[in-house]
Amino acid sequence: MRFISCLVLCLLLSRSHAQTIQPGFDAREYAQLLSLAFYSSSIPDSAARLTTHDPYHLEYRSPEVGLKNRWTLYLREDGVAVIDVRGTVADKASWLANFYAAMIPATGSLQLNDTTQFSYKLSADPKANVHVGWTVALAYLGPDVANKIREYYSKNKIKEFYIFGHSQGGAISFLLRSYLHYEQQAGRLPADVKFKTYCSAAPKPGNMFYAYDYDFITRGGWGFNVVNAADWVPETPFSIQTINSLNPTNVFVNLPKTIKKQKFFVRLVGNTLYNKMERKPRKAQRKYEKYLGKKLFRLALRKELPGMKEPTYVHDGNYMRAGSPIILMPDSRYYELYPENPDKPFTHHVFGAYMHLLQKDYLVK
Repeated sequence: MRFISCLVLCLLLSRSHAQTIQPGFDAREYAQLLSLAFYSSSIPDSAARLTTHDPYHLEYRSPEVGLKNRWTLYLREDGVAVIDVRGTVADKASWLANFYAAMIPATGSLQLNDTTQFSYKLSADPKANVHVGWTVALAYLGPDVANKIREYYSKNKIKEFYIFGHSQGGAISFLLRSYLHYEQQAGRLPADVKFKTYCSAAPKPGNMFYAYDYDFITRGGWGFNVVNAADWVPETPFSIQTINSLNPTNVFVNLPKTIKKQKFFVRLVGNTLYNKMERKPRKAQRKYEKYLGKKLFRLALRKELPGMKEPTYVHDGNYMRAGSPIILMPDSRYYELYPENPDKPFTHHVFGAYMHLLQKDYLVK
């Protein structure tokens, strides 16, 4: 009898620690997280919200830090937590995080003030580069998130976390997921903590090599990029591909050597065409770096973050999307509800637009 009681107890304990989060896109899961981000409730329907019990409750909300950045921790009744990263708000500093769009290496450090240095690793690939503004945001949020994960793991045995962000929050969530992965690799976070990430309406976080690394560490259905095809925000920042953006074995990287071996006339024409094609993207990238990096830092970032030391930028602007894409495709009915209007640029970026398309194609009853 005692043996049976012990066996039942063991089964109950094992079930209580069983994996709850499953890989793969789950439309209802995404709808709940989207609703949490917009309304601090996982119930998307406003009428149902008044009468339906919400299994999520708010545990912690960070102060505003850095460039008006904030994150919130929710806990579900079954022991699953949500890390919700806030997007852009109506404040100059918040928008500066978006426009400060030069690139820096995906592994390095940022000197935030005289006493605080943020060291980070966001990719295993030395060719990976990331958006500097959102990395600055990560610098102010990441250590706090990691501390809360350790705290809830130790005290509450919480081992499963959703990471969610919409718009700028989605861009930062890409980088946060990478940061937490490499914190685990370094032994600074428990190895058995699981993360599932939904980046919603997110801009492009880094270059091609960063995107490759992100897709690799979230392979198997653990990292999604949900995009309304009519939304312009995921199209940003502009992508500028130069020779420096490519793998070293790419034939275009080595084209000058190939041209050099040709006959005089072929060399003349080949070098002329190659230089014209290579020079303009490189020039555009340097202007991007100059105005959305160096000048923006000196004119605006220095005022918002007076103790921060300007980082060293890399000559890269080849921004790429990351994460397994989940496409929300508008139809004629959608455009009746959300018509194109240049005077309302965020028409296709809001909760209602995303939820309508999600229900149309992914929550079909």
